[in-house]
Amino acid sequence: MKILSLDSATESATCAIIEDERLLGEITFNYKKQHSIILMNMIDYLLKNLNLKICDIDGFVVSKGPGSFTGLRIGAATIKGLSQGTGKPFISVSSLDALAYNLAYTDGIICPILDALRNNVYAAVYRFNNCSLEKLMDYSLISIDELTDILIKYNEKVTFIGDGVLKFHKLIKEKLHNSYFAPLSLNLVKASSLGEIGLNLLENGLKEDIYGFAPMYLRKSQAEREYEAKRGHDIND
Repeated sequence: MKILSLDSATESATCAIIEDERLLGEITFNYKKQHSIILMNMIDYLLKNLNLKICDIDGFVVSKGPGSFTGLRIGAATIKGLSQGTGKPFISVSSLDALAYNLAYTDGIICPILDALRNNVYAAVYRFNNCSLEKLMDYSLISIDELTDILIKYNEKVTFIGDGVLKFHKLIKEKLHNSYFAPLSLNLVKASSLGEIGLNLLENGLKEDIYGFAPMYLRKSQAEREYEAKRGHDIND
């Protein structure tokens, strides 16, 4: 089974093609490029260099978030279009799950964090048990201080991963003495990790409804927040 996976939930963009238990190819960009411009070019380049056509792909995997509103919408629209055009199924996987999977077989607690601005992060808490991820805390939008307070209570080794590591590294070390950090090469969401998780779901018959699927944002968009603030101001007036 050949799977094409992609993630555009953060500033980076990544896509990969997996065939059963083998990674055929993967491309990642993390340098100020617009996802709407590069995603289809990345997919096309990967297919051409693997001597494949889009009709050779048996299923698709896309990040459902959390992350950038614009990036998630672009990724979802791309995969929906490919799925509908080929008649092949697709499944969504959280970008936090994919990050945690980068640290498979790590001892202790695994905590992916994505910068959500204003000292907040998108986060979840995992443990790797019996060759699979066990989620200990659900996907959350949470302040970094509140998250570290929660993690202190586990009283064990915690390994952090994700683009929030660079921003909050110093604060985390000050509050959590038993904290560790993933190497630079693993700190981005990898389409291969996303694809490996998604491949297992597709092989078990799971798939998304192309018309019902929507990304997981965890917060309202800036436009929604501004509208509600204006509406509340108008009512108070």
